[in-house]
Amino acid sequence: MTSTRRAGRREWIGFSVLMLPLLLVSMDVSVLYFAVPFISAELSPTGTEQLWIFDIYGFVLAGLLITMGALGDRIGRRRLLLCGAVAFGAASVLAAYADSSGTLIAARALLGVGGATLMPSTLALVRNLFHDEKQRGTAIAIWTATLTAGIAVGPVVSGVLLEHFWWGSIFLINLPAMALLLLLAPALVPEFRDPAAGRFDVLSSLLSLGALLPVIYGVKELARAGWATGPASAIAAGLLVALLFVHRQRRLTHPMVDLALVRRRAVGGAIGVNLVAMFAMVGFAIFTTQHLQSVLGLSPLRAALWSLVPSVAVGGIAPLAAMLARRIDRAWLIGAGFVIAAGGFVVLTRVPADDGLFILLLGASIYAAGLVVVMSLVTELVLGAAPPERAGVASALTESSSELGGALGMAVLGSVGGAVYRRETLDGLPGGLPADAVAAARETLAGALSVAGNLPAETAAVVRHAAVAAFTDGLHLAAGVAGGLMLLAALLAVATLRGVHVPADADPADADPADAAAPADADPTVPAPAPAPR
Repeated sequence: MTSTRRAGRREWIGFSVLMLPLLLVSMDVSVLYFAVPFISAELSPTGTEQLWIFDIYGFVLAGLLITMGALGDRIGRRRLLLCGAVAFGAASVLAAYADSSGTLIAARALLGVGGATLMPSTLALVRNLFHDEKQRGTAIAIWTATLTAGIAVGPVVSGVLLEHFWWGSIFLINLPAMALLLLLAPALVPEFRDPAAGRFDVLSSLLSLGALLPVIYGVKELARAGWATGPASAIAAGLLVALLFVHRQRRLTHPMVDLALVRRRAVGGAIGVNLVAMFAMVGFAIFTTQHLQSVLGLSPLRAALWSLVPSVAVGGIAPLAAMLARRIDRAWLIGAGFVIAAGGFVVLTRVPADDGLFILLLGASIYAAGLVVVMSLVTELVLGAAPPERAGVASALTESSSELGGALGMAVLGSVGGAVYRRETLDGLPGGLPADAVAAARETLAGALSVAGNLPAETAAVVRHAAVAAFTDGLHLAAGVAGGLMLLAALLAVATLRGVHVPADADPADADPADAAAPADADPTVPAPAPAPR
């Protein structure tokens, strides 16, 4: 007979400490939004340098997640977490006092390295702190809520700091939290590593980096600039390297990614579902932001504050989903989450071109609620199904799917909305405009509004109306596409994950010695054969 060791006050306090780096790493994804004008005025970056200041953090973070997850399993997750805290703090100081664009780009890259060590470590250590299934579900729900809250709060914190301090302050806020982590984690967070993991495979690490970076770069570039040979070639090269990575994992005695683990329904199916959820969540965010700022004309800080409404509205959804998962098959709850998200996207197809703040925030709150249910439950499935010694890589795979899903969402939904915008704007523009003005107005909504600002009042009104109406129609179509995808994802989730059960961990002190004979790659969703009679 086995029993489950429940976490006490010490474990929950240790878990609270782990939320500090997670919040800051997720904030660093969006904290630069308002700082760009200040950075541009002081460092004078070129257009290409400005893009790299934004993107290098996410690229490095995504590319190194699997590597750092595997490294943590081997050298110790707490040790990697503490190393990441030091790196993140040092990179924050370098970024805050950067005196050139190149230095800031390098600092943002180092922040990505630090973030890649922190994110999988925090999630993997949850697996070690909470052995009881109910407690682990609650902890993962809080982890998910903290991650999404950090992304939402980043622009607001940035806006507040920039009103009172110089732009480097948005990086220095990382230092107190990193110092607190270094002080408390050794006493409150247990160490864990897999003694049987084998040597760290450098070639596999390079292959994983060579697979993820080109794909994410190519997808983002296609979303930003449309079809081009360079980004498409990068995607093709990344996929080719990914095949080489998989081939190498099959041949290694101690692979970086155990393919048998990925083949489990509770892991592979859940990672795929998570990718679809992030596709919709991140892919549609650009439409919400543009509507608040460009259509409604809100200042960046006011727009950021209004954008917090969906996060506040769904604050308790993840813990509620974890509680319901104790009584209802997770597959049905995940499917319901996708259906709720689809309902939110339907609401967004009714956003009017002239106002629509209430409808926009209502639709965004509904789809966010549904997708938070999905993301918290699939994370719980992956982490619960992975053996404790493989939790680092399992966490990294989940987070890598989030990065890839977000990039795909921006590319696909952005392309859908952009195609509608370009076609309808051209049809609605008044005749007689200079060719360069027509080209700028067709490119983006911000470009059209800039053109309108230099035109006579009557002509400017026509340009604004045409651009806003075209953008709104593009938003409607993107919302419709996302809603349809959510319904398909609901069917896929139920078909793939129905009946999957993640058992609670047994207390090692109570474990039956016969359990040690269970094969390492056995799927916990499949009942074990009955023991032979004695």
